[in-house]
Amino acid sequence: MSNQDYISRSPAKKKNNTRGKGTKKNATARKSHKSAQPAVTTLKTKLITLVAILLICAFTYALWVLKTAPNTKTPLPAINPVKTESVKNANKTTALPKPPKEKWSYVKDLENQNIEVGEYEVKERGPYQMQCGSFRTEKQAQVLKANIAFAGISSKIKTVAGTTGTWHKVVLGPYERKRLAEKDKHKLKRNNINRCMILLLR
Repeated sequence: MSNQDYISRSPAKKKNNTRGKGTKKNATARKSHKSAQPAVTTLKTKLITLVAILLICAFTYALWVLKTAPNTKTPLPAINPVKTESVKNANKTTALPKPPKEKWSYVKDLENQNIEVGEYEVKERGPYQMQCGSFRTEKQAQVLKANIAFAGISSKIKTVAGTTGTWHKVVLGPYERKRLAEKDKHKLKRNNINRCMILLLR
C-alpha cells in the first residue's frame, strides 16, 4: 500500500445547500416586491384620472343646468313709448332758454358826454439857490468852488457883510425848479460835498 499524505491535502469543501435555498428565496422576494410597486402606482394614477373626469363632468353639468334653468333667465324690460315721449318733453321743459342779446348803452353815452375840467393855477415858489458853504476867508471859499468845478457844476462866491463880519458864501444857481437844485445836490454828494442847502431866493 502506498503512503498517502493526509496533512498536505486540503479538506474537501462541502456544498451548503441551505445557502443556495436562501438566496433563491431572497431573489424571488425581491422580484415580487419590484412587481408590486408599479402595480400600486398604476392604481393611483387610474384613481386620480377617474376623479378628474368625474369633476369635469360635474362642472359641465352644473353649467348646463344654469344655462337651461328658467330662474336664471332674466327677461328684458319692455320699452314703453309713452314714457320715452314724456322724458323728451320733460327735457324740453327743463332746458334753459337762450340768453338775450345785451345792448350796451354806456358806450354811446361816453361818446356824447362832456367832461368838466377844473381850472386851477400852479403857483411856483422859485427861483431857488443852493448854498454849499460860508467861510471867513476867501481862500477857503475858492477851494470849495474848485471842488465843485471838478464835479462838473459851476458856482459863485458871494461876499456878504453882516453884523458878525464879512462872510464868503459859495452859491449855486439860481434854479427855476427845486427838482433841478436837488439833482445837483445829489451829484455833489457823490463827490463827497455834503453841506449843501437848497434855499428860496428872495
